[in-house]
Amino acid sequence: PSGPVGIPPPTGPYRRGTMSGFLVRRILQMFLALLGVSIVVFALMHLVPGDPVRVALGTRFDQELYDALRERVGLDKPLVEQYVSWLGNALTGDLGVSFRNGQPVTTLILERLPATVTLALAALLIALLVALPAGIISAVRSGSGLDYSVSAASQVGISMPDFWAGVMYILLFSLTLGWLPSSGFTPFGDGVVEWARHLVLPALTIGLISGSIITRFVRSAVLEALNQDYVLTARAKGLTEWQIVRRHVLPNAWIPIVTVVGLQLGFLLGGVVVVEVIFAWPGLGRLALTAVKDRDFTVLQGAVLYIAFMFLAINLLVDIIYARLDPRVRVS
Repeated sequence: PSGPVGIPPPTGPYRRGTMSGFLVRRILQMFLALLGVSIVVFALMHLVPGDPVRVALGTRFDQELYDALRERVGLDKPLVEQYVSWLGNALTGDLGVSFRNGQPVTTLILERLPATVTLALAALLIALLVALPAGIISAVRSGSGLDYSVSAASQVGISMPDFWAGVMYILLFSLTLGWLPSSGFTPFGDGVVEWARHLVLPALTIGLISGSIITRFVRSAVLEALNQDYVLTARAKGLTEWQIVRRHVLPNAWIPIVTVVGLQLGFLLGGVVVVEVIFAWPGLGRLALTAVKDRDFTVLQGAVLYIAFMFLAINLLVDIIYARLDPRVRVS
């Protein structure tokens, strides 16, 4: 039988022909969830105190200009009509225009997206480089001094506030040692070295905390797999501990590991607001925070909808990986 030990072969109700139906169900669920998010976001924006048009005009307030701007952005229409119009435009990629500067919301989001994706992927890479070896070694050497050290270090990492860690890294690596810049973002096209130097501190701040979370899940998943009967059989056959881990334990431990990695990536792609503010990182989280302060509802609606879409897309990808790792998932 193909697949990890303990998982039935893809025959009968688990045959590969059900993959297309599985994907259709998951995609429909994703778009229903996105529809629900859009309704909640739109409703909350209109419950927040303050008139966005009045805030946008500021000292230039004029009743005629105020009425014209409300009509231009559709705020003079009933709420249901506003929502249907906004949702219809959003399906075509048009998320409206900013009350603050008149720029298309989609353009503002796409300008911030490279910085967000860069930071998220760099932080996840750091997290995996730390978590996978640490979690596996800790599980294999369960009960040893190394295991206790890894568990203690991961607990410290989970408990450490990201804003405090960011400030400490700035004090050490930027102000004291002078190795790295304290803030800012440099596009990849402007030079690889400067791009990497600006990326290290924010990615390290988020990556080590995410790595601490993933480490605990990796340890638990590997430890659970090590206690299964097929591991005893493999040991009886004379396989070394690392052969057992590579051939039998890891294939059966991947599903919970993939779960937490997917959640962490979705969280990072949503923008880590505090870290982005500390390091002046121009990501989606900082864009959403600025929109809240400016009462720029169209930008905030668009940013939240885009973040929700990315999170749901990551969940869909995780579900597809599940179905490849364990065919039983396809009929759930």
